[in-house]
Amino acid sequence: MDFRCDLQRSRSGSERADACRVRTGHAPHNLALLRRIALNALNGEQFLKRSNRQKSNRAAMDNNYMLTILAACLSQHNNDASQSGCQ
Repeated sequence: MDFRCDLQRSRSGSERADACRVRTGHAPHNLALLRRIALNALNGEQFLKRSNRQKSNRAAMDNNYMLTILAACLSQHNNDASQSGCQ
């Protein structure tokens, strides 16, 4: 399977980007960027070996787990200054 198709499916499938009704101005681009950052943060967190949807649901219900995801994202960013782990 093509890498781009797999990436697009993970973005739209896990985040339901197609259902978003924001279509004017810079809002679609800004929300797409936020979705990409969130998806990369979920991928960077290796403590819990679950799907991104399960990680997202758990982070929504558990603030401590959300902080774990953010800490993993920021630690990747600090380890490699040339390439951000969150983007």
